[in-house]
Amino acid sequence: MSAAIYPRSAGRRGHLAPPDAPATDQADLILQSHQRSQAYGITAHSEPDFSSPSRGDMNNALDENRFLFQHAAPVMETLYDQIVNTHSMVLLTSARGMVLHSLGDTDFLEKASQVALTPGMDWSEKNKGTNAIGTALTEEEALTVHGSQHYLNANKFLTCSAAPIFDPYGQVIGALDVTGDHRSVHQHTLALVRMSAQMIENHMFADIFPKAIRIHFHTRSEFLGTLVEGIAVFSPEGRFLSANRSAQFQMGLPFSALQAHTFSSLFGMSVSALFERFSGALPNPRQLCLHNGVSVWCRVKVKAAAPWSGAASVSPGPVAPGQPEAHPTEAPGASHPAPAPLKPTGKKMQFSSLHYLDTGDPQVSSVIHKLRRVSGRDIPVMILGETGTGKDLLAQAIHGDSTRSAQPFVSVNCASIPDTLIESELFGYEEGAFTGARKKGSIGKILQAHGGTLFLDEIGDMPKHLQARLLRVLQERKVSPLGAGKEVDVDVAVVSATHKNLKDMIARGDFREDLYYRLNGLVVRLPALRERSDFDLVVRKILKSLCENGEHVGISPEVMGVFQRYHWPGNFRQLHNLLRTAVVMVGCQGEIAFEHLPDDFLEELEQGPAETRLIPPMHMFAPAALQASPSDATAMPEPEGHRLQDVALGAMAQMLRLHKGNVSAAAKALGVSRNTIYRKKDQLPPDVLG
Repeated sequence: MSAAIYPRSAGRRGHLAPPDAPATDQADLILQSHQRSQAYGITAHSEPDFSSPSRGDMNNALDENRFLFQHAAPVMETLYDQIVNTHSMVLLTSARGMVLHSLGDTDFLEKASQVALTPGMDWSEKNKGTNAIGTALTEEEALTVHGSQHYLNANKFLTCSAAPIFDPYGQVIGALDVTGDHRSVHQHTLALVRMSAQMIENHMFADIFPKAIRIHFHTRSEFLGTLVEGIAVFSPEGRFLSANRSAQFQMGLPFSALQAHTFSSLFGMSVSALFERFSGALPNPRQLCLHNGVSVWCRVKVKAAAPWSGAASVSPGPVAPGQPEAHPTEAPGASHPAPAPLKPTGKKMQFSSLHYLDTGDPQVSSVIHKLRRVSGRDIPVMILGETGTGKDLLAQAIHGDSTRSAQPFVSVNCASIPDTLIESELFGYEEGAFTGARKKGSIGKILQAHGGTLFLDEIGDMPKHLQARLLRVLQERKVSPLGAGKEVDVDVAVVSATHKNLKDMIARGDFREDLYYRLNGLVVRLPALRERSDFDLVVRKILKSLCENGEHVGISPEVMGVFQRYHWPGNFRQLHNLLRTAVVMVGCQGEIAFEHLPDDFLEELEQGPAETRLIPPMHMFAPAALQASPSDATAMPEPEGHRLQDVALGAMAQMLRLHKGNVSAAAKALGVSRNTIYRKKDQLPPDVLG
């Protein structure tokens, strides 16, 4: 049995569908949803409901969903980066269907507002009839509602893909949605949304179970540490606490059934025996056997010392911000009756240093030289540059090299916090300041940074009415939380960043001139990735940061040559995500070639006239492992000019041979559905199908 690449949720029907099975017939789901919509008394000609909640109700909803928003906001930004300029938007909703936050292209946000697809609005089935958000929450299943499938006529110009988000206790906590114009639907959108929802779910585990034992596992070791790994959480005594959807699939049990289990019943050993097996100093994961006979590769993570019977505690020790937790792993040979606490191993490269960021590009060197000259002088710094050029890393490096480095570094992304939340997030509030305010209030981001550095990312997106309050804080060094009758002294170094032209915004009246001159003590501009002369070194440093314990990934000269000529619209964020995927595909100890790069990136490289195309047809770069052997030459000829389709067919053929014609096993290994392989049946060599 192979584990899920993209595991599906159990859904409200309570069964676990294998990841390679076709999705539940969406036509049936849409039909059932239309029937429910009729039963709710909604008519297809109903006008959109524009009645907005009161400020108190919205604040209450945001406070209730603060944990969800905290983990979803960064993922939403990453997701939006992948769909930007496609006439689309990303939305986060509560479990009841209220829109909490949205990011989107300006032109489409205006269209969406015409049907009340805005923060604060209710998009449950009971209110809007059949729609991706409401139906996904009702069915507890990811789905797409396209055009005329919407129940309300007003919504039929939309195509929406939504996935429910499950909290670590197996309950639906909200939904993630991508909505766009029905004329520009993309077949991969639902997969992106599903993966992003799973990423949010995985991020919740560490925060909600800080002292628990977390088992990270997968049938294939190269998928450990990736989005698709299984995560099962147990108390120090071995009681089951939670499991993500990939873990549920690999164990073959839904969340409700797992609650009756313990670590011993699922992994066939005691917790103390687990510690003994993972008590050495080597970094390699260890194989364990699940209760259903499936062999999986495992790593164990524990944040705090736990009094385990018969063994010393696992104590990973301090880990630098942004660095991975230590992975207790097994040493070869006999077990250790009294193992010593594990020391952190395999630390990744530290980014919190200006020296680290100075990789030889003259423009970057000039920026760093200027920053060193003003270090410790209480001069505010403003960083300009395109999205993804590393403004956040530079801000952390400024803090890391300053006299305040031992104090907090607090980052605020002014573009990702809803207008209704940013005031309370920045300035804090007293208990009872507004409906839904948490007990004891909140000190706010500015006071959290007291003594350290406050990083105001995307300062150009700060609402106009809050710019005056921020200016007063910077001038007087005092903060007045909402509902408080007193001011509190605050000492912060301020670093701001933006990709916008603030002077143009000042001319339009969108940004305060006095705030601009308060923030721009030293203005530096980071060059775009395509403008840098140190590209090769940057790539090597990123690759080194993605591998641990001395492992090394190379990159073929052909791929590096293409990278150097590519325009990198997403800058470092795009490059980092691309290399991270490639490292997973090749494994740490290989060389990145074209077949290790994502299909959409390769397709982009192949577009355009032949004289400007970055790469020739993809068959020239097909890996030897995917090419037919001499004995297969008659079964699978290589026609001139074949492209990505033929590489895909080669991969299918190879995996089918490896699994002796078992379509299910081959599909699982490739991360596709069985139907994908069956559709290509006539194009595959006859000897590969069982």
